[in-house]
Amino acid sequence: MRNRKTGDKALDFIINEMVDTVTNSKDEIFQIGEESRSEFENLNKELNDIKQQVISLIDEGDKLEQKVRFSRMRLSEVSKQFQQYSEEEIREVYEQTHGLQMDLSMKREKEKQLRKRRDDIELRLRNLDETIERAEALAGKISVVLDYLTEDFQHVTAALEDAKEKQEFGLQIIEAQEEERRRLSREIHDGPAQMLANVMLRSDLVERTFREKGVAEAKKEMKSVRSMVRSALYEVRRIIYDLRPMALDDLGIVPTLKKYLNTVGDYNDLEISFTSFGEERRFESKYEVALFRLIQEAVQNAVKHAQASHIQVKIEMKPAQTMIIVKDDGKGFDPSAKRDKSFGLVGMRERVDMLDGELSIDSSPGEGTIVTIKIPINS
Repeated sequence: MRNRKTGDKALDFIINEMVDTVTNSKDEIFQIGEESRSEFENLNKELNDIKQQVISLIDEGDKLEQKVRFSRMRLSEVSKQFQQYSEEEIREVYEQTHGLQMDLSMKREKEKQLRKRRDDIELRLRNLDETIERAEALAGKISVVLDYLTEDFQHVTAALEDAKEKQEFGLQIIEAQEEERRRLSREIHDGPAQMLANVMLRSDLVERTFREKGVAEAKKEMKSVRSMVRSALYEVRRIIYDLRPMALDDLGIVPTLKKYLNTVGDYNDLEISFTSFGEERRFESKYEVALFRLIQEAVQNAVKHAQASHIQVKIEMKPAQTMIIVKDDGKGFDPSAKRDKSFGLVGMRERVDMLDGELSIDSSPGEGTIVTIKIPINS
């Protein structure tokens, strides 16, 4: 048991570590996507500004280029007729032309740099757009993985718990079978076997009484022997009834339940009411045995554990379904709480599952218990 608990803790630790790691990875990817989106917006804004600047520079450059052309033509004219112009006028035309050429050259260089920056930004934007798409897709896949880890692994854990519960239930069934054999052995030994041994002794006494005291005294002893045989027969029938009620095969589920519940009520000094709805009919033996055992287990739980003073048992036979309700006014319990050695309820669930039925337990501390069972049985 200790090794099993250690294994459970190790599995829970591994699953929790995986969930934490995947959650952190999802957060990091989300952060990368947000940072990329923010950079994309900033670069896109810068790209629009650069495009406006390039348009403005092209327009200014074209105008400046036209001025340079006129200035060079003026300079050529002055150079050809330099005798008509003073040295100062020639220098002024030359410097003006040179200045315009320098301004044009600087604007063209700036335009070139802006164009290069524009191309770089456009490439960066394409890469960022792909990064954002991959981040979003990866985040979506991680969300699926995270859902699988947090939900499906819970189902795996629940399945493992159910498997372990069934294993424990199987072991407890074996233990219960051995305990039942010991109980039957004690009952037969202390009851019918002891009585039959007494019958043997009294039969010898009858023979001796007949020889020594006559027929009248022998008859008295015979009456006593018959009483002992009757008691032994009653005990044998009671043991057989506990193992499997013979009335179940002969009379069916409803008469057998009435007799059984009356016996349990009288023996335990409590009130058990039984009500049958629908058309009373016979089922296959396996269904009648299953229904009887389910009601027997629910009633025994109410008697032994719930400390109930009143138990209501209802059975409703519909064309395609039989429903059982066992209600008590006992101390109740929390159905969600795990209880040790609660293989009675586990056994009921197993039996209901084998019949493709439904079992529900409505209970809370101090409020009694209602057990509802639905078994699909066709007419």
